[in-house]
Amino acid sequence: MRIGMMINYSSSFHDSVDQVVELEKVGLDVVWIPEAYSFDAVSQVGYLAAKTERVQIGTGILNVYSRTASAMAQTAAGCDYVSGGRFILGLGASGPQVIEGFHGVPYEKPKTRIKEYIDVVRLALEREKIVYDGKTVQIPLPDGQGTGLGKPLKIINHPVRNTIPIWWASLMPLSVAETARSADGWLPVFFVPDSFQQVWGDDLKKGTAKRAEGLDRLDIAAGGMVAIGDEFAGEGADPILDQGRPGTALYWGGMGARDKNFYNNIAKAYGYEEEAIEIQDLYLDGQKDAAAAAVPRDFLELSNLVGPESFVKERLGAWKEAGVTTLNIQPVGKDTVATVEKLRTLIDDA
Repeated sequence: MRIGMMINYSSSFHDSVDQVVELEKVGLDVVWIPEAYSFDAVSQVGYLAAKTERVQIGTGILNVYSRTASAMAQTAAGCDYVSGGRFILGLGASGPQVIEGFHGVPYEKPKTRIKEYIDVVRLALEREKIVYDGKTVQIPLPDGQGTGLGKPLKIINHPVRNTIPIWWASLMPLSVAETARSADGWLPVFFVPDSFQQVWGDDLKKGTAKRAEGLDRLDIAAGGMVAIGDEFAGEGADPILDQGRPGTALYWGGMGARDKNFYNNIAKAYGYEEEAIEIQDLYLDGQKDAAAAAVPRDFLELSNLVGPESFVKERLGAWKEAGVTTLNIQPVGKDTVATVEKLRTLIDDA
């Protein structure tokens, strides 16, 4: 099992890069760079590539509305080039608030659009002329559109690799099924290894049954906060787990409209229906602290790795059993390097 970590765009990027350089030495395997409506992720990929030697660098995620499909292929090839073949293309749809409110693009057919972008990226990396007639992507422009001068082209340079791992950050049933069918990896959120099957199990099975020929088994990257030590036994874990309350409340309660919140739907599917409704009501009423306090403790305990070594090692078995191949972590505490080094040892000994 690999160890991955997300760079937080609210913190100092250069400090985060220095941390990645140190963590790479003790077992960090993958670093993910978010974008949302902050600084672009691609420029940061290039900087990280120059500062690191071994760690894989992924986008977590690039949305498929702010770049054309061919531009996404160029980006993937370029990031793989500057990193020496260490790039992972993480794709997603984001949400209508960001896509329509920040980018000014209609939020239409997200599942279809991502699938067609994956097709185009793979076509381009093979240095085939890009000819694609999809529902959201048409290359070249069809007759009657534009100047009529467009012609099929292939990428000029020879990519470092003719296949680059493409990961899909999907949440809803049809998208999760398509992820299992056509993507190299899956980037879920609010993943509980013990019970994720009741949320996404049927969809994953449907997609896996039709998995595209030539693709390996679907990789899964999921995880949470990590703190290892005897002081985190029982209620001693609460100060750490409580750090996950505000973010969970934000997503379950305030990320999207009352009747269109993907994350709230996930909470309900896990069985937290009453809590999800309460958290959303409180959050949208401006009572953010109360919403955070209403996040179930057992969810926080099961979706993070906080406790003594014996507890964390036992829980690692659940994550592995769930098919997680990259454990995405948020180390908590003053000595991040020691935490990652200890986690690496526990994973290797499991």
